[in-house]
Amino acid sequence: MSGVTVVDRGLEGVIVGATELTKVEGPEGRLTYRGYDIDDLAAHATFEEVCHLLLFGQLPTTSQLEDLGVRLAANRALPKALLEWMQSTPKDAPPMDVLRTNVSGLALFAPQVESGAHASNPRSAIALIAKTPTLVAAWDRIRRGLQPIDPLPNLSSAANFLYMRTGRAPLPEAERALDMYFVLLADHSYNASTFAARVTASTRADIFAAATSAIATLGGDLHGGAPGKVMKMLFEIGEPEKAETYVRALLGRGERVMGMGHREYKVRDPRAAHLEASARTLGEVTDPKWHALARTLEDTAAAVLREQKPGREIHANVEFYTAPTLHALGIPADEFTCMFACARMAGWTAHVLEQLADNRLIRPQASYTGPGPRSWEPLGRRKRAEPG
Repeated sequence: MSGVTVVDRGLEGVIVGATELTKVEGPEGRLTYRGYDIDDLAAHATFEEVCHLLLFGQLPTTSQLEDLGVRLAANRALPKALLEWMQSTPKDAPPMDVLRTNVSGLALFAPQVESGAHASNPRSAIALIAKTPTLVAAWDRIRRGLQPIDPLPNLSSAANFLYMRTGRAPLPEAERALDMYFVLLADHSYNASTFAARVTASTRADIFAAATSAIATLGGDLHGGAPGKVMKMLFEIGEPEKAETYVRALLGRGERVMGMGHREYKVRDPRAAHLEASARTLGEVTDPKWHALARTLEDTAAAVLREQKPGREIHANVEFYTAPTLHALGIPADEFTCMFACARMAGWTAHVLEQLADNRLIRPQASYTGPGPRSWEPLGRRKRAEPG
């Protein structure tokens, strides 16, 4: 109809850009990175291989993978001054606040180009990918009153993180589970945090600013904050037989079952099956209770939601089985979103480089819904507006 403005709240279904990195096919439940199906990558690829794929467009050869491993190892250590600052941070500071602040702080030690800006290139991307897990592991120890542990040059990203938390070489099952988690979470097209990074980059702000924007966006409960909430639900439920009562009470209060449903996927999130398998495997080594309880909660929540919302199928998303997987690895729930950032830094930086390679300022329009034209009133003649 002529003259009618259509407002797409949340930009749902609106195409705002193009990417060669990741394709999300929601109705089919399919996810691909540069053409490679996530099921193949989860089964066969390492996180380092996926980083190379996202940054450079191809899976690496043996020599390319070795070179990337060397470059990641050379960039994992944190600047001494940044570590000293972290030591003085209040120990009760939320881990995501600490991570956001310190990723921004990394720019202080980054190379600059002639204009004085920080270089936004693959070298900077690799530095951010390498240092983000080190930041998370260092804060994990500092907040517990322990000294940070330096990374080892011969360990993978996943193994190094686990080692830097505990000082012990991780079990193969633990390294594999975290490595696969990093693969599964590395990218997901124009999600909220990635879009925030691209908007920031479109202004020609540098890669550190864009990564900081992404981390700030990730922290919300409707994005990367959900896994910690899932674990909180599991702790509160405690036993499988209490799941239905809990879910009905939750929905009765108008609250969401965290980790259930996805804006894109209309079937079960393709990443959920791999994380569920990890949670099951790790549970056999640690405690099988949490995978079993999560499985019961997913089935119960899906059934109750189907009953209350006929015609809608709501399934587990990637955050749901992230919770028991990371819990089995000994990671506290308030650090789950930080782990998301460790993986997604690969996708964020790849998207920033893609944005800058063919840039246009992202500047959408808005539909104005405020008052019509008004006449100026001098201060002394203005009347106090009554509430309501």
